[in-house]
Amino acid sequence: QQIFLRYQQLIKDNLKEISKLITFEQGKTLADAEGDVFRGLQVVEHACSVTSLILGETMPSITKDMDTYTYRLPLGVCAGIAPFNFPAMIPLWMFPMAMVCGNTFLMKPSERVPGALMFLAKLFQDAGAPDGTLNIIHGQHEAVNFICDHPEIRAISFVGSNQAGEYIYERGSRNGKRVQANMGAKNHGVVMPDANKENTLNQLVGAAFGAAGQRCMALSTAVLVGEAQKWLPELVDRAKNLRVNAGDQPGADLGPLISPQAKERVCHLIEKGVKEGASLLLDGRNIKVKGYENGNFVGPTILAKVKPNMTCYKEEIFGPVLVVLEADTLDDAIELVNKNPYGNGTAIFTTNGATARKYSHLVDVGQVGVNVPIPVPLPMFSFTGSRASFRGDTNFYGKQGVQFYTQLKTIISQWKEEDATVTKPAVVMPTMGN
Repeated sequence: QQIFLRYQQLIKDNLKEISKLITFEQGKTLADAEGDVFRGLQVVEHACSVTSLILGETMPSITKDMDTYTYRLPLGVCAGIAPFNFPAMIPLWMFPMAMVCGNTFLMKPSERVPGALMFLAKLFQDAGAPDGTLNIIHGQHEAVNFICDHPEIRAISFVGSNQAGEYIYERGSRNGKRVQANMGAKNHGVVMPDANKENTLNQLVGAAFGAAGQRCMALSTAVLVGEAQKWLPELVDRAKNLRVNAGDQPGADLGPLISPQAKERVCHLIEKGVKEGASLLLDGRNIKVKGYENGNFVGPTILAKVKPNMTCYKEEIFGPVLVVLEADTLDDAIELVNKNPYGNGTAIFTTNGATARKYSHLVDVGQVGVNVPIPVPLPMFSFTGSRASFRGDTNFYGKQGVQFYTQLKTIISQWKEEDATVTKPAVVMPTMGN
């Protein structure tokens, strides 16, 4: 606990430097990179006070002279596999919670953005962590297979694509490991006609295009209900005003995609959406950024008149693309969301409490925001994505995180008041009363 108290202060002291490193490697804006570090820091701060969640349970005198104790113990060696899009936050979801529970940890960053984790690991060492308690491994498929197969690794935390997550969950589970895997998403923002229009449009634009859409909680799908469908031109106007530039440039709202391959895939899905009948209201494919003409930039893009059978709706685009669907009623919107296989997050925009309550309770999604576009819980709660967005039994951080990184041991003891010397052997099955 004392190590983590020192560690969180070191992260605060070096937050700007870590953020610059993230922007240099990953491309996101400096403001977004600072948020990346800060949200991870919150988990470290929570880890400093998590000891109350590790407490066991006891029941004295369950029968005469007999007590039962349950202890929460560390698993041993745990491992984490992080994606490229949050080089600081996601590792900080993992190893602080595991290690404050008493485990050692093996962390694999994305091979595209290793720098931030190496910096964080050095700070952890500076905070006084014993050698060998936090270990970093670099690599691609071979490193992943090593983590999934090594017999001494007891648990794996993963965040990334569905293809990789399903593979890691299946291979790790087959080898007897606990696995928690946060994967892809198609997060819907349902806009009711009674919503606060100005606030809602701004929230949609920010949540759809921030981080260039490269986040599993991006609000990548808007469902306009009834009269809210008339707001579409204003939504397009707001998206047009976003500034695309290198992440370290002043005033940039979104930076480039992570690679040329990512840009090619996003552009392909936009083109496929148009071919399948969607209306391209805003096209960011041909954007040019001065000084970075060969950069992996895609500007804000909006596809309207999208249908559930279209590829641009069925697949997670993972870029600055908002697909817009229409619904006549709230019930239609709920049905639409529930038929989508993903269950990471959703939001409803409304000024009606009954509408919000109905949506929150009937929608089959793990995290629901009411006038909150990206409902990522603070660390005292847990990240609770569901359905095709998650594999495993226990979610990340908070109380769920403690449960994932610990195991229970129960001890039943009896100390009789009278002389404990046994006068003759007991040859019958023991019962709780004898």
